[in-house]
Amino acid sequence: MILQDTTLQSQPETLFEHAIRLLNYPFINQKEFQVSVLSLALFFLLIVIAVTVSKLVRSILERRVLPRFGNIDDGLRYTLLRVLHYLIIVAGFLYGLKLGFSVDLTSIAVILSFLSVGVGFGLQYVAADVISGFILLFERPAHVGDRLKLDDGIEGRVEHINIRSTTIITNENMAVIVPNSKLVQNKFVNYSHGEPNVRLNIAVPVATGSDIDNVDRALIEAAKSVDSVLDSPPPRVHFAGITETALNFEIRVWINEPHRHPQIRSAVNFAIARMFEKYNIATPVPQLAVNLTSTAASSQEAARSRQ
Repeated sequence: MILQDTTLQSQPETLFEHAIRLLNYPFINQKEFQVSVLSLALFFLLIVIAVTVSKLVRSILERRVLPRFGNIDDGLRYTLLRVLHYLIIVAGFLYGLKLGFSVDLTSIAVILSFLSVGVGFGLQYVAADVISGFILLFERPAHVGDRLKLDDGIEGRVEHINIRSTTIITNENMAVIVPNSKLVQNKFVNYSHGEPNVRLNIAVPVATGSDIDNVDRALIEAAKSVDSVLDSPPPRVHFAGITETALNFEIRVWINEPHRHPQIRSAVNFAIARMFEKYNIATPVPQLAVNLTSTAASSQEAARSRQ
């Protein structure tokens, strides 16, 4: 009687199984975590999924949910969506560490300690910008769409408030990238914050000897002729002072479109020039020009006397 060997023979490893084993082989094998090609691919896949979920959730909230709450302004809406985006990305990042690299989330403190050392060696400016970004999002001294004027003269509309920097679009349609720490630490003018009504003070010097009543009348008529100038409070003329060559006036007008203040100021100046021509009001001549004219006239008289 012939006995058949029923012992299971080990099957040879297939090409697919061999590839999986190689991809899953940890080229970084530490006690706290292991890194392989497959775990890296899984980690980046989870990040992509988190970004996709963030876009989908924000799109649903922005188009279907938030419009039902009419009392939420654009700045608060932007802040809520931005914070939600960061929360989803951070959650996807942490879950990717746990699932892809088998990292114990309780050991994240060790990673943060290494990051703190890096901050001490040169990342303190980046950390300050990131913290300032959260301050801008929650404290909201400036919103997306606001018109700002920075202390260095840059003026424009806030386009984006990101976690590290803020993008401002100037009147020349150029994008200026401003670190968030600069907005938090330095002074800036927000033309869109609070009440929409703001006052423009436009300096208007006139030549000495001008009829001040005509000047007052011309400035008031010029201001009232501009549509963007409010009737209430009405425009007022302020006599700032007298110098050797000029009478210094100011026309003070109120507007409710502060983001358009350069255009409105220009329109008022155009109207003032027309009214000065109508009332025959002269502007002061620079002292240097007067001196040069007098010197030239004296030279001509001296030349005639020698002839």
